[in-house]
Amino acid sequence: MTASAYERAVNVRDHAVAYVAQTQVFNYGEDFVEVSLVSDADLAACAEGRFVPPGGQWHDATGKLVASGALIVTGERGSGRRTAALRLLNGVSADGPIYELAPTWKRPGVNVLPVPPSARVPYVKTSVRTTRAGTVRYLQLAHNEWDPATQRSRTKVLYNFGREDEIDKDAVRRLVAALSRLLDPAEALAAAEPGELSVTGSRPVGGAHVLDQVWRRLRLDEVIRRCLAGRAASGRKPDPGTERVLFALVANRALAASSKLAAAGWVCEDVHVDGLDEVTDDACYRAMDQLLAIEPDLAEQAYRQVTDLLNLEVDILFFDTTSTYFETEQADADVPRDRRGQRVPAGSEDAAGEAGFRTFGKPEDSRDDLPQVIAGMAVTRDGIPVRVWSWPGNTADSGLIRQVKKDLREWTLSKVIWVADRSFTSKENRRALMQGGGGYIIGEKLRSGSAEVRTVISRQGRYRTVRDNLQVKEVRLGDDGDRFIICYNPDQAERDAAIRVKLVAQLEDLIRDTDGLTAAERAKLEGTLAGKPGLKRFLRVTPAGLLRIDKATIKAEENLDGKYLLRSSAPDLSAEDIALGYKQLLEVERGWRDMKQVIDLRPVYHRREDRIRAHVIVCWLALLLIRVTENTAGQPWNRIRAELQRQHAVTWTGPAGTFRQATDLTKPQRDIYTALSIEPPKKIITLAPTPPAP
Repeated sequence: MTASAYERAVNVRDHAVAYVAQTQVFNYGEDFVEVSLVSDADLAACAEGRFVPPGGQWHDATGKLVASGALIVTGERGSGRRTAALRLLNGVSADGPIYELAPTWKRPGVNVLPVPPSARVPYVKTSVRTTRAGTVRYLQLAHNEWDPATQRSRTKVLYNFGREDEIDKDAVRRLVAALSRLLDPAEALAAAEPGELSVTGSRPVGGAHVLDQVWRRLRLDEVIRRCLAGRAASGRKPDPGTERVLFALVANRALAASSKLAAAGWVCEDVHVDGLDEVTDDACYRAMDQLLAIEPDLAEQAYRQVTDLLNLEVDILFFDTTSTYFETEQADADVPRDRRGQRVPAGSEDAAGEAGFRTFGKPEDSRDDLPQVIAGMAVTRDGIPVRVWSWPGNTADSGLIRQVKKDLREWTLSKVIWVADRSFTSKENRRALMQGGGGYIIGEKLRSGSAEVRTVISRQGRYRTVRDNLQVKEVRLGDDGDRFIICYNPDQAERDAAIRVKLVAQLEDLIRDTDGLTAAERAKLEGTLAGKPGLKRFLRVTPAGLLRIDKATIKAEENLDGKYLLRSSAPDLSAEDIALGYKQLLEVERGWRDMKQVIDLRPVYHRREDRIRAHVIVCWLALLLIRVTENTAGQPWNRIRAELQRQHAVTWTGPAGTFRQATDLTKPQRDIYTALSIEPPKKIITLAPTPPAP
């Protein structure tokens, strides 16, 4: 045989669990079986679009193939079994060549390759003798040698162990121990016979590994340890495992969001977290208690590392708030608070009012019957969450952006334009955002009735198309004043008109034949519309108390269909940039949507204010790792998570101890690791040899 054929055989032999030819299984032992490379033409026959999967358990076959690591060897060319097997192998090993056994092989001894002297592999040979007393088995240590004269491989006995039933097992153990010392401890464990090893566990490893590497790349581990060391200097002794526990809580939100109690069980049973084999729920709560104190330093370090890692130019920051409710009908007791919403001692000069943290307010989830808290988030144009805040549930949005800007001013940011929706428009906010050379793009309320808005809307001018469904018109009320941008979406205008027609028709049905009612009955009907502002807007009450459709309001609304108004202080941005910049505010909304649907910000299983705030921070850190991973890999998190969670850490247990081994990578997994520039988990993840007997 040629050298290349021999190398191919060795390659297959070293990586296969078993050779499968037609319906036979031949576990490799003392012989090599000839293999051949599957041609590109044969692989093309099973490509997408040319292959119809068979019935039965086809959908489970790929998963079983990946899980077992078995090599399927195909049969005769043209057979459906061979095409199906190639389809499976090509899906799992699309990045490398595929080999197969010679189809003529039916029994041992056919197409046997020679073993060169440099590749002699000792094995235990068994021979059987039948005597009058019965059958006796003898064991020998042997290897194969190539006989050039006869052109055959012959067996050479290296050592006789004697009868199997009389073997000195202690001597064999000493020999195995002596040979094992020549190997790496993990290799020594893995070298045990398959029958001596058993699978005692399997848990996902890929998702936690990637998140851990991003966590370390952002140096969040260093910041946490440094901050905790600083607290130790002030007399508070930190737990050295706090950093690992905090990472595990963050990874839990990104991979399998659950309560802190369930997260402790998840770490112990359902995931491999490097450096953290087990954790208790008490340790989780202690770690959260320390997170709140180090959050400012943690947020700043994360911001600086992300901007360097992704080469971000933070010239625009988007800010928005949301609310999250609690499944309890009782709000927290009112306590003194400062202007930032933080608790202060009773009688403090900093007290600006009293409020409970979980309290009733204006909800975004239509649950005004439940107490809530307010959370705010600043996001870059690339969707990276810079920092998160939380306030009592009855806090008004209007003044929050001033606090946020003040907090971030300490990071010595360059000139930043802030983008916020119309709930943050006020003279005080605009004045604060202009300080330090900053600027703003803020939504204005079209129906505010202010003189500025009425003047802007009435100003004549042409719209300019900047996108298929977006037209803009700029209006200036003075040389040094703010710039107003009227944005118009024709598609939205049609939707607004259709909704208005439906509302007016509904209102007409409600007030029809009401002229015959008493004044008290008409007033009662009018009162029922107070909770329906969409209908109430088009209702007019005559001086005589009659209910009519307000046609003037309808005409005014027609002029606002599909429009929204922006105010900006940025002199260097074009009207198009201002409009498109404001549309990127959707990045914050996407962040809140992922916080609630992927990371599960709600439900919140905490009662104490400090732990609720810490829970919000944990969710923010999870979103930060997700966004950095998405931006770097160029794939959505749901797809990344699904692929990585298919890579498992399998726990093997044998006489020599226990080790945890990572499964081989599929091509999609390898592509993700490559895009992220992250090394996959090492093959042998953990190793625990059995302690020597005393």
